[in-house]
Amino acid sequence: MTIKDTPEEWRVTATATPFQGNKTSVRTDDVVMPDGSVVRRDYQVHPGSVAVLALDDEDRVVVLRQYRHPVRHKLWEIPAGLLDVPGENPLRAAQRELYEEAHIKAEDWRVLTDVYTTPGGCDEAVRVFLARDLSAADGERFEVSEEEADMELARVPLGELAAGVLAGDLHNTCLVVGVLSVLAARAGDGLDALRPAEAPWPARPFSA
Repeated sequence: MTIKDTPEEWRVTATATPFQGNKTSVRTDDVVMPDGSVVRRDYQVHPGSVAVLALDDEDRVVVLRQYRHPVRHKLWEIPAGLLDVPGENPLRAAQRELYEEAHIKAEDWRVLTDVYTTPGGCDEAVRVFLARDLSAADGERFEVSEEEADMELARVPLGELAAGVLAGDLHNTCLVVGVLSVLAARAGDGLDALRPAEAPWPARPFSA
């Protein structure tokens, strides 16, 4: 048996959008189950996101601390952002987020992992990149607002972040997945064996 996620789509007999927000919406589908019954499923429709685990030459990760209102916490996170434009190239979006949130550029980019954040209630897909060979970005810093105006920036050793994840002190999905994926890649074939930055992403197809 091959352990691999596979696309599949069960028949939908009715659909509605009871809420339409600025970036996301809520959809209600009536879905036919294998036994023929029809059940209603509500879920958030999301444009998708990218995140960047930026690793410097001292094995430190670029992280930021930001207030997240739904969970009433300030969370340590890695730079991330929405795919605002349908079909947007995720690598370009990740490079933009690293510049805007950390004023950093990177010369070496790889795909670290692809995840569905909460597939039971949201269709959000996130591509997490590994960025290395870091340097300061050119030009002026990006002007931030709202929650980002209160954002803190730091570089934390990878091992310290991993310990924080396992201790239950760090909770952001992209940080947790990114940190543990780097350690898993190192324990396997190494970081240079990761997929190229432009690898296909069926969950969010994109143009070159």
